[in-house]
Amino acid sequence: MTNGKTNNAGWQLAELNLAWLVAPIDSPQLKTFVDQLDTINGLAEQSPGFVWRWIDESGNPSNGGFDDDLIVNISVWDDIDSLFDFTYKTAHSAVMRDRKQWFKSMEEAGMVLWWVPAGHQPSPEESRQRLQLLQSQGPTENAFTFKSRFNSPSS
Repeated sequence: MTNGKTNNAGWQLAELNLAWLVAPIDSPQLKTFVDQLDTINGLAEQSPGFVWRWIDESGNPSNGGFDDDLIVNISVWDDIDSLFDFTYKTAHSAVMRDRKQWFKSMEEAGMVLWWVPAGHQPSPEESRQRLQLLQSQGPTENAFTFKSRFNSPSS
């Protein structure tokens, strides 16, 4: 495990983040959240270290076959620090701060990180498997969190 920068030669960081909605996506209760989606997604795409995010065949983000009451984000970043900085040091942090308005508390982990070969774009199924691994085994080099980080395989 590590808490610092890693030498990621040939590797990038994949992440899956799930959030259970407190109401239907088109409800007035979620309007403030929905109104921010394009801006926050655009901010992610312009952030240092951003590589790719999953969207469906229609060109839109979707739940990727997960439960309909879930917001699903799958993305790839150059390294942990880039994803961490976007998550907690940009306008995205306001979404994190206000998330209890829009999302239910989760009893199990709803976010997982893992290393992928550079250029790999994880599928929703692969992402689901990594989350299940984290939920069943806790943090390992194959599925971990910001709090329990692991170096890339080349480190």
